[in-house]
Amino acid sequence: MNTLEAFKKIMNEQTEIALATSVKEIPNVRIVSFFYDEQQKCLFFSTFKGNEKIAEFESNSNVAFTTIPLGDSAHVRVHCAQVKRSELSVFDKADQWIKKIPSYAENIEQAGEMLELYEVHFTEAVVILGMGSKEIIRL
Repeated sequence: MNTLEAFKKIMNEQTEIALATSVKEIPNVRIVSFFYDEQQKCLFFSTFKGNEKIAEFESNSNVAFTTIPLGDSAHVRVHCAQVKRSELSVFDKADQWIKKIPSYAENIEQAGEMLELYEVHFTEAVVILGMGSKEIIRL
């Protein structure tokens, strides 16, 4: 499996990222569920309207993230990314959410109107497949 295939596999199988922000030189990190859209080449996550992190995004749209490994140590890390509120809604992307995380159907059904969809755009990622296996890919 080449590095791009490994990237796609990780982004399709892992369901959470640790999303890092920084405002006025104060870092913050939180775990969010996500899916990656290969055609749009961006990562999507949702958050409740009015959440504290929205103000952080508006103050500084530069973010970093790492996927949370499942079972083994393979993960994707991105240092230079930009977050923005999507013009789409969670309802527009419901099929992709539910395909990746079937239980997310309940979140959308019960809280969809209270959720905002965000996009994380990046052009470079570090793919780590284990000890001594670290490669940078450009998307």
